[in-house]
This record gives sequence, structure tokens and C-alpha cells, in this order.
Amino acid sequence: MTPPKTPSPVLPRSRDADRSQLAILAAAREEFSEHGFAGGRIDRIAERADMNKRLIYYYFGNKDDLFLAVLEGTYADIRAAEQKLHLTEIDPVEAIRQLVSFTWHYHLDHPEFISLLSSENLQRAEHLKRSSRIQEMNSPLVQLLDAVLERGRRDGLFRAGIDPVQLYISIASLCYFYLSNNHTLSAIFGRDLRAPKALAQRLSHMTELVLGYALR
Repeated sequence: MTPPKTPSPVLPRSRDADRSQLAILAAAREEFSEHGFAGGRIDRIAERADMNKRLIYYYFGNKDDLFLAVLEGTYADIRAAEQKLHLTEIDPVEAIRQLVSFTWHYHLDHPEFISLLSSENLQRAEHLKRSSRIQEMNSPLVQLLDAVLERGRRDGLFRAGIDPVQLYISIASLCYFYLSNNHTLSAIFGRDLRAPKALAQRLSHMTELVLGYALR
């Protein structure tokens, strides 16, 4: 006698399907940012999303592919927000100031961004290495920053030979390290480095540091 088959989940269509996937991704982002990739659980993601667990596997395949989708969405969000700065339309020096300020405040306002990147670094970027989108997603930022630097060089403001990738890594790392290590740094130096005054001082310091490198 053939055993009864487990019923398949009822799959939503079109807009409902899109909403379901967005709900899953939002829940997965919360779960992975709190527990990392290793500690993240599909069962808890299903509970957070109020979704049938089998729908998660239907849409995203497995935990690794879901984590990659979360990472790609996280990078897409920050890249889209950077594009809204319209840095190529303003004075080059002000453009660098705004990029530093934006990057700083984005890290402050999106602690999940730091958590997810830290988790993926523990995985040696094994998920991002499989992404067919990640480099294409980040190329516009490099092109945008290169255009700002070139315009500043032509105007006699910036020195020549600045690598936009290296400069952006420096800006991001100045923000990332301070915030990802805030607890230990505060304990070591006996300061509340999350206090409003300390955060304002940090932004001023980073901006002066970056412009000190870029300006002629």
C-alpha cells in the first residue's frame, strides 16, 4: 500500500508571492543579524515571517541560498541609498564629506549590516563568492567615486592617483571598526564611545582624515 503523500504547501501567486518572499527575507535578515549564519535557524525564520517552513525552501532552496539572498539584499539597499546622494552633481570636496557622513550614519542606523558582514567574514565570504550579482551591484559605486575624484583632480582640489576602491575601503573601515568593536574599545579606553559627543567627534575625525589624504 502506497503511503499517503505529505501535502505540498499552498503557493501564493504574483503579488502574494512577492510579499511572501519579502516577509521571509525580512525575517531572515533579523534572524541572521542576531544569531549569525551558523546560529540562524530556518524554524525561527518561519515563525518570524509567520510562514510555512516549506515555503522558505520552495522560494530559496536552502539555508545557504537564503543567507546569500539576505546579503545581496543588504548590499543592494546601501548601494541604492548611496545613489540618492547624487555625488557627481555637487562640489567634489562636499561629495567626499557627504559620502563619509552617509557611510557613518548608515552603519549607525543599520547595525544588522555590521552583524551580517561580520558573520559572512567568519564564513570566509563563501556565500558572496557564489553570487552572480555582487560585483555588478558594487561597480556603480566605484564608478561614481572615481568620477568625483577625477573631477576634483581636474579642478586642482584632489591629488592624482587615488584608487577609488582603496579610498572607499578606508572610509568603510573607519566606520565599521569603530562600531563593530565599540564595546571593547569603550572598555579599554574608559570612555563611552557611543555617547553623542563621541560619535560627533568620530565623524569629524574621519572626515578630516579622509580629506587630508585626498586634498592636494
